[in-house]
Amino acid sequence: MQEGFIDYQKVLENEEHAIKSTQSAIQKAIDWFRSKSMFVLAYGTGCGAIEMPPTFTSRYDIERIGVVGVATPRQADVLIVSGYCSYKTLKRVIRSYEQMSEPKYVIALGSCTINGGMYWDSYNTIKRLEDYIPVDIFVNGCMPRPEALIEGFVKLQDNIKNSKKEAGFIKYRENNEFYKENQKKIFGDNIEPTYEANFAGMN
Repeated sequence: MQEGFIDYQKVLENEEHAIKSTQSAIQKAIDWFRSKSMFVLAYGTGCGAIEMPPTFTSRYDIERIGVVGVATPRQADVLIVSGYCSYKTLKRVIRSYEQMSEPKYVIALGSCTINGGMYWDSYNTIKRLEDYIPVDIFVNGCMPRPEALIEGFVKLQDNIKNSKKEAGFIKYRENNEFYKENQKKIFGDNIEPTYEANFAGMN
């Protein structure tokens, strides 16, 4: 009687292990496909926007590694904040980011997005982009060449494929109060409510 129970328990454990292995394999396949089909929002926020056209055109041809440009936030899953970001621009960046569906990722291009760069003492330019929206990849420089931007995409693809780093959109969802508090410091009560929350309320 006991031997039969033990044998049955082993069968159940093997089945559970097989299910987990299958789920893991499926998730790895999904992550691989996701990393090779990255849709970038065609939105240049600052001087770094001048580096994006050659990156996407024939000389560097980033499409060969699975990166293409799209016209609207609802189609995109990657947002490049390219260079300095004024307060006025930041409002549009946040709105665009919140309209993007999950999973979504942010690449901060240039020193200005990291520490303010040459605008570190400007009265109307942000110093650290990651205080207002989560950043997945930083590409430093002033301004980084297309090769550096491509390297940033390769690193992001590696993170997605191997789940090396918690995605920024999860941080934004779980720590939304932190980001909204920082946004309020700039916009005051004029800040718009989270777009995602409004959208969810419509369902």
